[in-house]
Amino acid sequence: MAEGDILWQPSSEIWQASHLSHYVKWLSREKHLSFPDYAALWHWSIQEIPAFWKSIWEYFALPELDERVVVMSKDPMPRTRWFEGVRLNYAAYVFKQAHTHRPALWFAAEDRPLQTVSWQALQKQVAGLQYYFQHIGLQQGDRVAAYLPNVPEATVSWLATIGLGAVWSSCSPDFGVEGVLDRFRQIQPKILIAADGYVYQGKRYDRLQQLKAICEALPSLQALILVPRMQQEDRWPGIHPLQISWEDAVAGGSRRFPAEATLQLVEVDFSHPLWILYSSGTTGIPKAITHSHGGMLLEHLKYLAFHNDVHAGENFFWYTTTGWMMWNFLQASLLMGASAVLYDGHPAYPDMGVLWRLAEQVPIHHFGTSAPFLMSCRKLGYRPENQHLSALRSIGSTGSPLPPEGFEYVYQSIKSDVWLCSMSGGTDICTAWVGGCLWRPVRSGEIQCRCLGCSMFAYDEAGKALAHDIGEMVVTAPMPCMPVYFWNDSDYKRYEESYFQVYPGVWRHGDWIRITEHDGVIIYGRSDATLNRQGVRIGTAEIYRVLDRLPEIKDSLIVNIELPDGKSYMPLFVVLQEGYDLDQGLKWKIREALRNSCSPRHVPDNILQVNEVPYTISGKKLEMPVKKLFLGMPLEKVAQPGVLRNPDALQAFETIAQQWRSRL
Repeated sequence: MAEGDILWQPSSEIWQASHLSHYVKWLSREKHLSFPDYAALWHWSIQEIPAFWKSIWEYFALPELDERVVVMSKDPMPRTRWFEGVRLNYAAYVFKQAHTHRPALWFAAEDRPLQTVSWQALQKQVAGLQYYFQHIGLQQGDRVAAYLPNVPEATVSWLATIGLGAVWSSCSPDFGVEGVLDRFRQIQPKILIAADGYVYQGKRYDRLQQLKAICEALPSLQALILVPRMQQEDRWPGIHPLQISWEDAVAGGSRRFPAEATLQLVEVDFSHPLWILYSSGTTGIPKAITHSHGGMLLEHLKYLAFHNDVHAGENFFWYTTTGWMMWNFLQASLLMGASAVLYDGHPAYPDMGVLWRLAEQVPIHHFGTSAPFLMSCRKLGYRPENQHLSALRSIGSTGSPLPPEGFEYVYQSIKSDVWLCSMSGGTDICTAWVGGCLWRPVRSGEIQCRCLGCSMFAYDEAGKALAHDIGEMVVTAPMPCMPVYFWNDSDYKRYEESYFQVYPGVWRHGDWIRITEHDGVIIYGRSDATLNRQGVRIGTAEIYRVLDRLPEIKDSLIVNIELPDGKSYMPLFVVLQEGYDLDQGLKWKIREALRNSCSPRHVPDNILQVNEVPYTISGKKLEMPVKKLFLGMPLEKVAQPGVLRNPDALQAFETIAQQWRSRL
């Protein structure tokens, strides 16, 4: 089949039962607005921005607004203010969905069988943990950090934190000490909730030594809550002066004398910080991206209803860790009355069928994963022939572009009548700019639509919108889900530098995209130097900081090349100090340093020696020109020699790139 060919068409019954169809009818009935197709609805949503977001507020039956409330201020991005004077709490709308006949959570792990957490148990643990939080002095605006796997304890901790108006932030336990400190040092957390280890691909990783180093480097910490994942509590060493076990903390301070705790859902301003996520750290320390209670609530209700069609009583899964924004997005499924399905472990251990068997067992209605996972299934010829996936309604794919072969594999080998929801967004907004649409067919290789409220276009270098050509992805109008600010960036300097330097007043996201003839979207990869590794954005600066400490390494450069099959190739180039050779021992040392200081995702696929790294006159490494060489661009087009400090250095990279491409 060719790119753009129709693979699946939603039936009339599916469309009529969808949230999007109900919303369109509601707009007609309540607002006297009618739209012949999705394109017309989308255009209205980006042209009448306050009316659109007010309709989202009203459609989801949020509290009646005072007539004096201004939905959107006239301030330009990134200073636009939303729903000033409105108070709410994201967690309150999670607990509004509590139900006695369906679980809040499903959970499974490599080493643990499938289990459920009831709404009653969830509420009790959240209330108990809030009691303990307040006992040790946690207040609105204080930060609670987590170093946890994707386990129910993480969900409990998140809800307890945001319910009190404190601010949540998390890293997965495969992050090394420096990767964690680069993030948590910025926000000065008062409480750290951490697991003593994690299990991955059949191996058990103790993290108590790393945890001790983290605690010693965070003087703001007033308490450490330890979650047992590896060993019994009585074997834990003393790591922090105020160290408490999870079981005692969720009992209010002591399991022997549990507190009579009541769930607390404190109303905060619409723009009050909900959580802090982190950029990749490409240009230095990761940016601490802060989102609001109100902005995330409106966006997640909109996306999960209209672009993922999640209904109450369904089971929503996304394979993720707590270090990726998709963990936050997974928790958001609770807003729709769905049960969130958590999995902790490797997605293909002990074999490629582990997550598909989970989909049958739960059963999962919405299965979220990454393009590389689907392409790995395809490469291995995996077919879930022994699994009954009758409940499966949608398969979500994100993290990197899914090629046409991946689309076709899903329909040929997984399920012929499933809705494949390819989507793309980012940590920057903790949602998707582009995603699914039940008003349209699924076409091979294309994301179905630009999401409602997202004024997204492809720009050329001069800032002109392109019809059907590849250009820079930009967003020309504000959205409530955009960061309220970066932590410790009161003058918006880093915020504006991150998104608004290339096109003044317009958000540049850093992706190459094309709006297709069908009004769908194709993404061609990153347009900046960020390493998109297995769906996680990694900053080159994180890698360079580790390599700079190795005495053998004089200089280094790293790039990541997205491949057509959904995978990637990440070579590391090193310049060695005199007297050293790039033997197997040094390669092992480099890999272990990156794995232990950062994470397994930071480990390169290949390590190659070069004589020098190319630089601009101003001292910047030429990562993008090197990447372009690997993508097949000729040397004379990747960089202007006049702006380079050592233009001859690129010739060696050209030779290496040509040799690599000849082997593809």
